Amino acid sequence: MKPDFIFEASWEVCNKVGGIYTVLSTRAKTLVQEFGDNLIFIGPDFGNDDNPLFLEDKEMLSAWVKKAKTEGLNVRVGRWNIPGRPVSVLVDFRPYFPIKNDLYGAAWADYGVDSLHAYGDYDEASMFSYASGRVVESYYNFALSKKAEKVIFQAHEWMTGLGALFVRKHVPQVATIFTTHATSIGRSIAGNNKPLYDYLYAYNGRQMAGELNMEAKHSIERQTAHNVDCFTTVSDVTARECQQLLDLKCDEVLMNGFEPDFVPVAGKFASARKQARKRLLQVAAALTGKKYDDKETLLVATSGRYEWKNKGIDVFINSLYRLSRSEDLKQKVVAFIEVPGWVAGPREDLQERLTQNTESAMPLTSPVVTHHLHNEDTDSVLGTLRFLGLENRGDSMIDVILVPCYLDGEDGVFNMHYYDLLVGLDLSVYPSYYEPWGYTPLESVAFKVPTVTTDLSGFGVWVNLLKGGQSSIHEGVEVIHRTDYNQDEVAEQISQTIREFAAMNATARNKARKAAAQVAEKAEWKHFISYYYKAYDIALRKAEDRLTYK
Repeated sequence: MKPDFIFEASWEVCNKVGGIYTVLSTRAKTLVQEFGDNLIFIGPDFGNDDNPLFLEDKEMLSAWVKKAKTEGLNVRVGRWNIPGRPVSVLVDFRPYFPIKNDLYGAAWADYGVDSLHAYGDYDEASMFSYASGRVVESYYNFALSKKAEKVIFQAHEWMTGLGALFVRKHVPQVATIFTTHATSIGRSIAGNNKPLYDYLYAYNGRQMAGELNMEAKHSIERQTAHNVDCFTTVSDVTARECQQLLDLKCDEVLMNGFEPDFVPVAGKFASARKQARKRLLQVAAALTGKKYDDKETLLVATSGRYEWKNKGIDVFINSLYRLSRSEDLKQKVVAFIEVPGWVAGPREDLQERLTQNTESAMPLTSPVVTHHLHNEDTDSVLGTLRFLGLENRGDSMIDVILVPCYLDGEDGVFNMHYYDLLVGLDLSVYPSYYEPWGYTPLESVAFKVPTVTTDLSGFGVWVNLLKGGQSSIHEGVEVIHRTDYNQDEVAEQISQTIREFAAMNATARNKARKAAAQVAEKAEWKHFISYYYKAYDIALRKAEDRLTYK
């Protein structure tokens, strides 16, 4: 069964804060081609009138907007400024804070959702979630109830669970899908340095929620999963986690695809790569006072959220330390750690040297970081680099640079977007411990940059399935076996892989780059969108059964 109309709600609609933004924004074009304006994304309205991601259109759906206002709903309608330009509704969730306890009480009475120990971002997310459900109810009653027989509401992450349950109760004609991109308990277990994988079979989700002070988030996540028409996640790795910690097997795995709109076309790719390498080497030279030969320098990077263990930042630095002590490294390596920290602004001395564009044999003070940090004395990356002596001094073959800011084109140092710099790398490394999918390595291979990841990431597992075995760097993606306890072995293997890549001739590297691009092509949304249609079918059939046998 195929839907006539789709609503999708996420905290990251027109709000670029994490990986879910990439999921939704790259997939939108593929769905718009099929459903057109019968696809509506729902996101939070922060009252930001100059949000470049949201193109407001006061004429669009104006009759419904007026009707919604009489129902106490404050919404703005327009288009999400991404490929496909899907219709988007931003809803003001702030008016519902005064009644939050009533809403939590209803969720407890109807579905057993325990919000008693809520704290932090739980209230904000839940009020947005409730507002999203109200949007679906209002628009369905206004425009769809008499003409659209098959309607889907897809809710992403625990932040939209309350809305999914609201729709299930108040608009039962709408089929509901809940997608968890990572379980709150699984991420918390991993983040608290507890062994997640070897001991997974013995964990009880509710017990761990109490131990880790996660009762409210776990409760809304679990109860939503158990009460929607179709429960989904993004990888086989997280599916196992869901079955153990949420006590429910997923109905479908919706793997995360990619749309190559961001990748420079063939005629512009070489120039984009040249420009990116030039800027990366300029910044490195300005920091360290060293000269870098483009053809003789290997540019390596890791990136993502600043999660020390989960993203494998600790392991990456360990591998660089091992590499610095190696005697068979064939090429100079400059490694960038691009993880947004508590940034206080760009370094003025670095800006001045870049503006002057003059060569200097003198390194700047602290030649390992591009921006000021509020917590420079306690930052984990800087502290570890100092402890290991990786401070970019002398004639070491390894230089390491922390980039603790969002690469949005306005950071004050690079002034280039993340993707515009990604294309200049030779190799990327993402040795994640907890990674439900892993967009960063997928983005890397899409830009023809071979990557290193682990088989604890959904992407890594998928690549091994694609290759029919453990994938190697010669095939574009090195998938390293990782467990709860083998961090040193992983670091050593990364070090060996970088040495191996540095020793490759141009022909071998080009072959690896071509193989990387071929992997990326297999993960485009035109291939992965079929899993969503399976989820739509499951949800619609279950909703039909619900209404038939009610």
